Amino acid sequence: MPILIFISLFTLLDFAVLFSIGSQIGLLTTLLLVLGTGFIGLHLVRKEGVSTFARARQRMQAGEIPSSELLTGAALIFGGALLMAPGFLSDALGLACLIPSARQLMFKALTWLGLKTVVAQQQNSGASSAKPENDQSKRSSQENGPIEGDFISRDEPPHRH
Repeated sequence: MPILIFISLFTLLDFAVLFSIGSQIGLLTTLLLVLGTGFIGLHLVRKEGVSTFARARQRMQAGEIPSSELLTGAALIFGGALLMAPGFLSDALGLACLIPSARQLMFKALTWLGLKTVVAQQQNSGASSAKPENDQSKRSSQENGPIEGDFISRDEPPHRH
């Protein structure tokens, strides 16, 4: 839910900035800037995408997992989508996704934020899991079969009741 609120607020702010700047510089100039950033974004996505795909192919042929290339590809797609959206804030964020050094800074910031979130979730779940679970509830959940999130192997026989 917080991500939906963030996206909504970002979109509203982006349109407010677009209309404010557009009223100052004129409609034709605003349209040219929005279309120009879209075309520049398409060119950069194509150029960076081809080189990222080539690096991913090389790493796969070497027997490695191209995890950084997958992240880069996701950032390129996200950046290209932002450049296609009308607005100056979305264009600035989209260009940041396409520039390699800015992209690395964003990855570090997202990793740091993600680690903080995971640590906070673990601390919250650690406090709630401190109460012991009784054996009867464990037994009944095992007798009823797998629950959502349980891993079921193909070799494991199905549970019959």
